[in-house]
Amino acid sequence: MSAPSLEDLDRESINQVSDLDLVGLLEALTGHACFVVDTEQNIQAFGPRAEVLTGFAASEVRGRHCLSAIRCTSCLSGCGVYDQGSVAPLPLQLHQADGNILQIRKSGLVLRDTAGEPRRAVELMWEEEGAQPAQGSPLDNFMTAMGRWFVAADAELRLLHCSADLPAFLGYRAEALQGMPLADLLGTELFGQEAPLRRALAEGRRREGFAGALRAADGRHIHVSVSAAPRPQAEGSADGCHAQVAMLVMIRPQASWEGQPGASDQTPGFCGIVGRSAPMQRIFRLVDQIRDNDATVLITGESGTGKELLARAIHTRSQRSEGPFVVINCGALPENLLESELFGHVRGAFTGAIRDKTGRIELAKGGTLLLDEVGDLPLPLQVKLLRLLQTHSFERVGDPHTRTVDVRIIAATHVDLEAGVADRSFRDDLYYRLRVVPIELPPLRQRPGDLELLVRWVMQRIGRNRGRALALSPKAMRALLSHAWPGNVRELENALEYANAVCEGQTIHLDDLPPGLAETSSRWTRARAASPAPGRPARQELDTEQDAEAQRIQGALEATRFHRGRAAERLGMSRSTLWRKMRELRLD
Repeated sequence: MSAPSLEDLDRESINQVSDLDLVGLLEALTGHACFVVDTEQNIQAFGPRAEVLTGFAASEVRGRHCLSAIRCTSCLSGCGVYDQGSVAPLPLQLHQADGNILQIRKSGLVLRDTAGEPRRAVELMWEEEGAQPAQGSPLDNFMTAMGRWFVAADAELRLLHCSADLPAFLGYRAEALQGMPLADLLGTELFGQEAPLRRALAEGRRREGFAGALRAADGRHIHVSVSAAPRPQAEGSADGCHAQVAMLVMIRPQASWEGQPGASDQTPGFCGIVGRSAPMQRIFRLVDQIRDNDATVLITGESGTGKELLARAIHTRSQRSEGPFVVINCGALPENLLESELFGHVRGAFTGAIRDKTGRIELAKGGTLLLDEVGDLPLPLQVKLLRLLQTHSFERVGDPHTRTVDVRIIAATHVDLEAGVADRSFRDDLYYRLRVVPIELPPLRQRPGDLELLVRWVMQRIGRNRGRALALSPKAMRALLSHAWPGNVRELENALEYANAVCEGQTIHLDDLPPGLAETSSRWTRARAASPAPGRPARQELDTEQDAEAQRIQGALEATRFHRGRAAERLGMSRSTLWRKMRELRLD
């Protein structure tokens, strides 16, 4: 009764690896030139070592027949790799781009899908006098170079077979692993009776990219990424080890994967804010400039841009960083409850006030109080807040005793407070007290240079929280980069959380993104291409009325150096109306 060969185990898992990953890993691990061709022998990926060896750039040969770069006379009669399935190291003459002839050796291997059909081929080349790849089965050599292990298990998830070098790596005798439960080898978090991965496999679903830990014989735990799939059982399959195999598992070492305990939780950027674009760098510099004073700060920006995160950064960089950081949402509570929550109350102040209550202002003593959505603050409370800002004094609800407090105020809002001042829904004296240091956070669409960095950071954070490392396909990444993100960073985070939840493979594809996102992205891209950019005349596609309005607003913006407040005054409209029209006309 023979164990299943690696050919039986590798097909599903190894075909998850992209062409570029194959080339990069094999060139790094073998030291030889590598390229990948499809079934028509067209080059799909061409490594840096292959560029050096042949003299051709990857951009010159990608998508072209391999003979355009690998000018070997022996290859003209036919492709030995696809004819034979694999090729042991053979001597060949390579005609380089400059006309020189180089004596090389070349080996190759066809990678097949789960049905056994050829999918692509990977080939290695090296100068004849150079070191050769390790001898043995081409597939064994390939698996070793890829740094992967495979495990076959039965229906009870007991180990039947594994990669030949895995027992020695873990310090076990080969026979000691036979029959070992996968829960003992890879942990109950993955293969315990109630583990989500085990349940998914029992339901016939393939799952990839989960964080695990191999248990070595000496008690060490080796961080790995685990992908597993049920093995399809053909009807009428013969009894024996092949028939017993119910589960195939691919194991990949992860020396410092972010999903593992102890991995770095440090966020790139500034105090947890991811951003390297010029607008964000200006904000970061301003935060550092005000770190030694207690000036009141007003943070404005659309919903989802990270106003609370910026407020925390201001607190963290300030001389009050050792004090508390307290947040109250001014739009989340009715007026009577908001007053009590903000200023506190004494027992008997109103029905239900059975004991004294300390308000958020006092809780923030010695630190920072963030008034989130301050634009929703009712007018009576605006008067009390103004007094607090002027005198640092206040009274609890129902208490005539005046209290003083040492607290720094930061306010944040997504509404146009200037428009509120104009329509008398917001006090002008309070507005000017709050905006001592105004900071406007740009929407995500105005900081495209940060988008890819944000995507990768959010993916990393989700992987750490979910214990699963996923990658994005090129099409999915392009859809994310082209989307307008009206909900800003919050919408981006939600989209990637959704994709992580529905993705069953190790790569997020376009279909895994929220419904309509790709369509919306394409529509937005077309609209942006047809709309006027700042400083340029309107496009002809706009009708006459829109064209005239766009030119009028564009002129006012240019005349005021794109200061929306002064441009709105020049146009005779409120700042919020100007902002709405700019968005409608794509002038943002």
